[in-house]
Amino acid sequence: MKSVLLSTLCASVSASLLIATPVSAQDRNVGKRVDRLEQEMRAVQRKVFPGGSSRFFEPEIKPDAETPTTPATTSSAVSDLIARVDALERSLATLTGQVEENGFRLKKIEDKLAAAEVPPVSTNPGQLSAIPSGAPDAENTQTTATPDPERVTGVESIVMPETGDAGEDAYIYGYRLWEAKYYPEAQAQLKKAATDHSEHRRASFAKNLLGRAYLDDGKPALASVALYENYQELPRGERAPDSLYFLSTALVQLNKKADACRVLSELQEVYPSAASGRLSARVTRGKAAADCS
Repeated sequence: MKSVLLSTLCASVSASLLIATPVSAQDRNVGKRVDRLEQEMRAVQRKVFPGGSSRFFEPEIKPDAETPTTPATTSSAVSDLIARVDALERSLATLTGQVEENGFRLKKIEDKLAAAEVPPVSTNPGQLSAIPSGAPDAENTQTTATPDPERVTGVESIVMPETGDAGEDAYIYGYRLWEAKYYPEAQAQLKKAATDHSEHRRASFAKNLLGRAYLDDGKPALASVALYENYQELPRGERAPDSLYFLSTALVQLNKKADACRVLSELQEVYPSAASGRLSARVTRGKAAADCS
Protein backbone atom coordinates (compact mmCIF):
# COMPACT_ATOMS: atom_id res chain seq x y z
CA MET A 1 0.00 0.00 0.00
CA LYS A 2 2.86 2.35 0.86
CA SER A 3 4.67 1.51 -2.40
CA VAL A 4 1.58 2.36 -4.45
CA LEU A 5 1.22 5.69 -2.62
CA LEU A 6 4.84 6.61 -3.21
CA SER A 7 4.71 5.53 -6.87
CA THR A 8 1.57 7.59 -7.45
CA LEU A 9 3.05 10.70 -5.85
CA CYS A 10 6.26 10.49 -7.84
CA ALA A 11 4.45 9.62 -11.02
CA SER A 12 2.47 12.83 -10.66
CA VAL A 13 5.68 14.82 -10.42
CA SER A 14 7.27 13.02 -13.35
CA ALA A 15 4.20 13.47 -15.51
CA SER A 16 4.04 17.14 -14.61
CA LEU A 17 7.66 17.62 -15.55
CA LEU A 18 6.97 16.01 -18.91
CA ILE A 19 4.18 18.45 -19.58
CA ALA A 20 6.33 21.50 -19.29
CA THR A 21 9.99 22.44 -18.98
CA PRO A 22 10.62 25.44 -16.72
CA VAL A 23 12.00 28.47 -18.59
CA SER A 24 11.28 31.31 -16.22
CA ALA A 25 12.68 32.17 -12.77
CA GLN A 26 9.46 30.83 -11.29
CA ASP A 27 9.89 27.58 -13.26
CA ARG A 28 13.48 27.19 -12.03
CA ASN A 29 12.28 27.59 -8.47
CA VAL A 30 9.68 24.90 -9.06
CA GLY A 31 12.35 22.64 -10.50
CA LYS A 32 14.45 23.01 -7.35
CA ARG A 33 11.43 22.17 -5.21
CA VAL A 34 10.80 19.05 -7.28
CA ASP A 35 14.45 17.96 -6.94
CA ARG A 36 14.27 18.45 -3.19
CA LEU A 37 11.02 16.52 -2.95
CA GLU A 38 12.45 13.63 -4.95
CA GLN A 39 15.40 13.47 -2.54
CA GLU A 40 13.07 13.49 0.44
CA MET A 41 10.93 10.83 -1.18
CA ARG A 42 13.97 8.58 -1.55
CA ALA A 43 14.86 9.19 2.09
CA VAL A 44 11.34 8.14 3.08
CA GLN A 45 11.65 5.08 0.86
CA ARG A 46 14.83 4.04 2.62
CA LYS A 47 13.11 4.47 5.99
CA VAL A 48 9.86 2.72 5.09
CA PHE A 49 11.35 0.08 2.77
CA PRO A 50 14.93 -0.56 4.00
CA GLY A 51 16.91 -2.24 1.26
CA GLY A 52 14.08 -1.65 -1.18
CA SER A 53 14.41 -1.01 -4.85
CA SER A 54 14.13 2.32 -6.59
CA ARG A 55 11.46 0.83 -8.76
CA PHE A 56 8.87 2.36 -6.47
CA PHE A 57 9.77 5.75 -7.88
CA GLU A 58 9.60 4.93 -11.56
CA PRO A 59 6.82 6.93 -13.20
CA GLU A 60 3.77 4.96 -14.17
CA ILE A 61 3.21 7.17 -17.24
CA LYS A 62 6.04 6.96 -19.76
CA PRO A 63 6.71 9.86 -22.13
CA ASP A 64 5.91 9.36 -25.76
CA ALA A 65 9.23 9.01 -27.60
CA GLU A 66 7.79 10.56 -30.73
CA THR A 67 6.31 13.57 -28.95
CA PRO A 68 8.86 16.39 -28.71
CA THR A 69 8.92 18.58 -25.65
CA THR A 70 8.45 22.28 -26.22
CA PRO A 71 10.50 24.89 -24.37
CA ALA A 72 7.58 27.23 -24.15
CA THR A 73 4.86 26.87 -21.56
CA THR A 74 1.76 28.76 -20.72
CA SER A 75 1.15 30.40 -17.39
CA SER A 76 -1.68 27.95 -16.76
CA ALA A 77 0.69 25.00 -17.19
CA VAL A 78 3.11 26.53 -14.69
CA SER A 79 0.31 27.17 -12.21
CA ASP A 80 -0.84 23.59 -12.60
CA LEU A 81 2.67 22.33 -11.96
CA ILE A 82 2.99 24.50 -8.82
CA ALA A 83 -0.35 23.22 -7.53
CA ARG A 84 0.76 19.64 -8.04
CA VAL A 85 4.04 20.26 -6.27
CA ASP A 86 2.15 21.82 -3.36
CA ALA A 87 -0.03 18.72 -3.14
CA LEU A 88 3.06 16.52 -3.28
CA GLU A 89 4.67 18.46 -0.42
CA ARG A 90 1.56 18.03 1.72
CA SER A 91 1.43 14.30 0.97
CA LEU A 92 5.11 13.91 1.79
CA ALA A 93 4.69 15.74 5.11
CA THR A 94 1.75 13.48 6.01
CA LEU A 95 3.64 10.32 5.10
CA THR A 96 6.75 11.41 7.00
CA GLY A 97 4.64 12.16 10.07
CA GLN A 98 3.05 8.72 9.91
CA VAL A 99 6.45 7.04 9.63
CA GLU A 100 7.77 8.96 12.64
CA GLU A 101 4.64 8.22 14.68
CA ASN A 102 4.83 4.50 13.88
CA GLY A 103 8.50 4.47 14.79
CA PHE A 104 7.72 6.13 18.13
CA ARG A 105 4.98 3.60 18.91
CA LEU A 106 7.26 0.69 18.02
CA LYS A 107 9.98 2.07 20.29
CA LYS A 108 7.51 2.30 23.21
CA ILE A 109 6.44 -1.31 22.66
CA GLU A 110 10.07 -2.48 22.55
CA ASP A 111 10.84 -0.56 25.74
CA LYS A 112 7.90 -2.16 27.54
CA LEU A 113 8.95 -5.64 26.43
CA ALA A 114 12.53 -5.02 27.51
CA ALA A 115 11.40 -3.78 30.91
CA ALA A 116 8.98 -6.65 31.53
CA GLU A 117 10.04 -9.08 34.22
CA VAL A 118 8.79 -12.65 34.32
CA PRO A 119 8.84 -14.01 37.86
CA PRO A 120 10.31 -17.51 38.28
CA VAL A 121 7.75 -20.27 38.62
CA SER A 122 8.40 -23.09 41.05
CA THR A 123 6.99 -26.54 40.35
CA ASN A 124 7.52 -27.57 43.97
CA PRO A 125 4.52 -26.52 46.13
CA GLY A 126 6.43 -27.23 49.33
CA GLN A 127 9.38 -25.03 48.49
CA LEU A 128 10.35 -22.70 51.33
CA SER A 129 10.98 -18.98 51.16
CA ALA A 130 13.64 -19.18 53.85
CA ILE A 131 15.32 -21.88 55.90
CA PRO A 132 17.01 -21.50 59.27
CA SER A 133 20.58 -22.57 59.82
CA GLY A 134 20.95 -26.34 59.92
CA ALA A 135 17.46 -27.02 58.47
CA PRO A 136 16.97 -29.79 55.86
CA ASP A 137 16.37 -29.52 52.12
CA ALA A 138 18.51 -26.39 51.85
CA GLU A 139 20.09 -27.72 48.65
CA ASN A 140 16.66 -28.03 47.02
CA THR A 141 15.48 -24.56 47.96
CA GLN A 142 15.66 -21.78 45.37
CA THR A 143 16.00 -18.26 46.70
CA THR A 144 13.80 -16.00 44.60
CA ALA A 145 14.25 -12.78 46.53
CA THR A 146 16.68 -11.05 48.82
CA PRO A 147 15.91 -12.12 52.41
CA ASP A 148 14.38 -9.48 54.63
CA PRO A 149 17.17 -8.43 57.01
CA GLU A 150 14.68 -7.92 59.83
CA ARG A 151 13.30 -11.44 59.34
CA VAL A 152 16.79 -12.93 59.23
CA THR A 153 17.63 -11.18 62.48
CA GLY A 154 14.38 -12.40 64.05
CA VAL A 155 15.03 -16.01 63.09
CA GLU A 156 18.60 -15.85 64.32
CA SER A 157 17.37 -14.56 67.68
CA ILE A 158 15.53 -17.84 68.25
CA VAL A 159 18.04 -20.37 69.50
CA MET A 160 17.84 -24.11 69.84
CA PRO A 161 17.91 -25.31 73.46
CA GLU A 162 20.71 -27.58 74.57
CA THR A 163 19.33 -29.86 77.24
CA GLY A 164 21.22 -32.96 76.19
CA ASP A 165 18.08 -34.53 74.67
CA ALA A 166 18.59 -33.98 70.93
CA GLY A 167 15.04 -35.06 69.99
CA GLU A 168 13.47 -32.78 72.56
CA ASP A 169 15.71 -29.86 71.60
CA ALA A 170 14.95 -30.26 67.88
CA TYR A 171 11.20 -30.22 68.51
CA ILE A 172 11.29 -27.30 70.94
CA TYR A 173 13.30 -25.25 68.43
CA GLY A 174 10.65 -25.92 65.75
CA TYR A 175 7.92 -25.06 68.25
CA ARG A 176 9.59 -21.73 69.05
CA LEU A 177 9.84 -20.85 65.36
CA TRP A 178 6.15 -21.70 64.89
CA GLU A 179 5.15 -19.72 67.98
CA ALA A 180 7.04 -16.68 66.58
CA LYS A 181 5.09 -17.14 63.32
CA TYR A 182 8.15 -17.95 61.22
CA TYR A 183 6.13 -20.66 59.52
CA PRO A 184 8.40 -21.69 56.62
CA GLU A 185 11.37 -21.92 58.97
CA ALA A 186 9.28 -23.88 61.48
CA GLN A 187 8.14 -26.29 58.77
CA ALA A 188 11.73 -27.03 57.77
CA GLN A 189 12.86 -27.56 61.36
CA LEU A 190 9.89 -29.76 62.28
CA LYS A 191 10.48 -31.95 59.23
CA LYS A 192 14.08 -32.34 60.31
CA ALA A 193 13.12 -33.12 63.88
CA ALA A 194 10.64 -35.82 62.82
CA THR A 195 13.11 -37.38 60.39
CA ASP A 196 16.22 -37.27 62.57
CA HIS A 197 14.40 -38.46 65.68
CA SER A 198 11.69 -40.73 64.29
CA GLU A 199 11.81 -43.01 67.38
CA HIS A 200 11.56 -40.17 69.86
CA ARG A 201 8.24 -39.46 71.56
CA ARG A 202 8.41 -35.93 70.17
CA ALA A 203 8.22 -37.24 66.59
CA SER A 204 4.42 -37.34 66.91
CA PHE A 205 4.46 -33.80 68.25
CA ALA A 206 6.74 -32.59 65.44
CA LYS A 207 4.60 -34.10 62.65
CA ASN A 208 1.38 -32.76 64.16
CA LEU A 209 2.85 -29.29 64.57
CA LEU A 210 4.17 -29.44 61.01
CA GLY A 211 0.57 -29.82 59.83
CA ARG A 212 -0.52 -26.92 61.98
CA ALA A 213 2.33 -24.77 60.63
CA TYR A 214 1.06 -25.45 57.10
CA LEU A 215 -2.46 -24.54 58.16
CA ASP A 216 -1.31 -21.29 59.73
CA ASP A 217 0.70 -20.59 56.59
CA GLY A 218 -2.44 -20.86 54.43
CA LYS A 219 -1.52 -24.25 52.91
CA PRO A 220 -4.37 -26.62 53.82
CA ALA A 221 -3.50 -29.17 51.12
CA LEU A 222 0.02 -29.67 52.48
CA ALA A 223 -1.38 -29.64 55.99
CA SER A 224 -3.80 -32.47 55.21
CA VAL A 225 -0.96 -34.64 53.88
CA ALA A 226 1.29 -34.05 56.90
CA LEU A 227 -1.51 -34.62 59.41
CA TYR A 228 -2.78 -37.80 57.76
CA GLU A 229 0.75 -39.19 57.57
CA ASN A 230 1.22 -38.62 61.30
CA TYR A 231 -1.99 -40.51 62.05
CA GLN A 232 -1.08 -43.37 59.70
CA GLU A 233 2.60 -43.70 60.63
CA LEU A 234 2.32 -43.07 64.38
CA PRO A 235 -1.23 -44.06 65.35
CA ARG A 236 -0.11 -44.54 68.96
CA GLY A 237 1.72 -41.24 69.07
CA GLU A 238 0.62 -38.72 71.65
CA ARG A 239 -0.56 -36.25 69.00
CA ALA A 240 -2.27 -38.69 66.62
CA PRO A 241 -5.78 -37.70 67.88
CA ASP A 242 -4.89 -34.02 67.47
CA SER A 243 -3.79 -34.67 63.89
CA LEU A 244 -7.23 -36.07 63.07
CA TYR A 245 -8.89 -32.96 64.44
CA PHE A 246 -6.61 -30.59 62.51
CA LEU A 247 -7.03 -32.80 59.43
CA SER A 248 -10.77 -32.12 59.59
CA THR A 249 -9.99 -28.39 59.78
CA ALA A 250 -7.82 -28.62 56.66
CA LEU A 251 -10.55 -30.53 54.80
CA VAL A 252 -13.13 -27.85 55.67
CA GLN A 253 -10.80 -25.23 54.20
CA LEU A 254 -10.50 -27.38 51.09
CA ASN A 255 -14.32 -27.45 50.87
CA LYS A 256 -14.49 -31.18 51.66
CA LYS A 257 -16.90 -31.04 54.56
CA ALA A 258 -18.25 -34.57 54.13
CA ASP A 259 -14.71 -35.96 54.45
CA ALA A 260 -14.12 -33.72 57.46
CA CYS A 261 -17.16 -35.25 59.19
CA ARG A 262 -15.88 -38.79 58.51
CA VAL A 263 -12.49 -37.85 59.99
CA LEU A 264 -14.13 -36.51 63.16
CA SER A 265 -16.20 -39.69 63.45
CA GLU A 266 -13.02 -41.75 63.20
CA LEU A 267 -11.44 -39.60 65.88
CA GLN A 268 -14.31 -40.39 68.23
CA GLU A 269 -14.18 -44.11 67.39
CA VAL A 270 -10.41 -44.65 67.56
CA TYR A 271 -9.62 -42.23 70.39
CA PRO A 272 -12.83 -42.00 72.44
CA SER A 273 -11.16 -40.82 75.62
CA ALA A 274 -9.33 -37.99 73.90
CA ALA A 275 -12.41 -37.04 71.84
CA SER A 276 -14.59 -36.81 74.93
CA GLY A 277 -11.88 -35.38 77.12
CA ARG A 278 -9.22 -32.80 76.23
CA LEU A 279 -10.37 -32.54 72.59
CA SER A 280 -14.13 -32.45 73.24
CA ALA A 281 -14.50 -28.70 72.68
CA ARG A 282 -12.49 -28.90 69.47
CA VAL A 283 -14.54 -31.83 68.18
CA THR A 284 -17.72 -29.87 68.81
CA ARG A 285 -16.36 -26.84 66.93
CA GLY A 286 -15.11 -29.06 64.13
CA LYS A 287 -18.50 -30.67 63.59
CA ALA A 288 -20.17 -27.27 63.50
CA ALA A 289 -17.66 -25.99 60.94
CA ALA A 290 -18.16 -29.06 58.74
CA ASP A 291 -21.96 -29.02 59.12
CA CYS A 292 -21.93 -32.59 60.44
CA SER A 293 -25.35 -34.06 61.20
